[in-house]
Amino acid sequence: MLPEIREDDIYSSIRNDIITAQNTLRSAVNFAMVQTYWKIGKQIVEVCQDKRAEYGKKLVKDLSDRLVAEFGKSYSVRNLHYMRQFYMVFPIVNTLCSQLSWSHYRLLMKVNDTSARDFYMNECAEAGWSVRELERQITTFAYQRVIANQDNAVKLKTTNEPYDNFVKDPYVLEFLDLKAPPEFYEKDLEAGILQHLQEFLLELGRGFSFVARQKHLSIDGDDFYIDLVFYNYILKCFVLIDLKLGKLKHQDIGQMQMYVNYYEQEMMNEGDNKPIGIVLCAEKNDAVVKFTLGNDTNIQIYAAKYMPYMPTEEELKRELQLDKLPALLKAREDD
Repeated sequence: MLPEIREDDIYSSIRNDIITAQNTLRSAVNFAMVQTYWKIGKQIVEVCQDKRAEYGKKLVKDLSDRLVAEFGKSYSVRNLHYMRQFYMVFPIVNTLCSQLSWSHYRLLMKVNDTSARDFYMNECAEAGWSVRELERQITTFAYQRVIANQDNAVKLKTTNEPYDNFVKDPYVLEFLDLKAPPEFYEKDLEAGILQHLQEFLLELGRGFSFVARQKHLSIDGDDFYIDLVFYNYILKCFVLIDLKLGKLKHQDIGQMQMYVNYYEQEMMNEGDNKPIGIVLCAEKNDAVVKFTLGNDTNIQIYAAKYMPYMPTEEELKRELQLDKLPALLKAREDD
């Protein structure tokens, strides 16, 4: 006897098929328009090559008048200039990501550094960032925060390739909406992260899934609790995070080292890489990390600062020491 099929189940299945089709169609239409804008920009650039600037201005104005009359204000003079810039910034059409909309590309065109722009485009496509999230990542110097931390970058081999862009420093957690210290405690920080878990996962980066909070470890009769545990399917490893309100201490690093060792010996599954530990603190000291861990290169432990508010551009530049980045970027290119 065939199992009875409920009407609600049929409805849910059909509804999901319709929504999937709508999303696929919407994505295809959006990318078709992106490609069209690229082609328009290409034609304008090619026609205006070796011509006087006045000729280019008149051409764009005439084209806009005729296109707006037939197709609407999407083809205003201003937007045609954006399309021209679009082609100049992305001269190879095959490098465009079909997951991104015209609004995404409008933001990406504002990023002058090619490496940073590629980083944001790839991360945006892989992580499915909204336009608003892409803007936030650019505004908070996500690329520079990763690059500034390259001395501590993870060099793990995965099934595909080394994944260097892992630990950011600092992490910007303005979405937690915390009061200024000392009016909040570690439990408030943890609770805020869990309440805004989606935003925190986006800030962490690609490939993270939440595993546990206050993970209990019993070691020879003593009880310990890891604040947050995640798993990263790109790195194929557990990521342990401890939250500290004050300045980083060597005891914090030692405790995290114990957690990482425990997970490596007791919790790793077949095919996993070694666990990673991150001490997220209000104020860090790289020397404390360096001398606590010594020359142990087999253990992946990092200290990173968190900022519970949206810093100004000047604050971020000071925090990242952006004046040192050009030399660091050149060193990476030489490697």
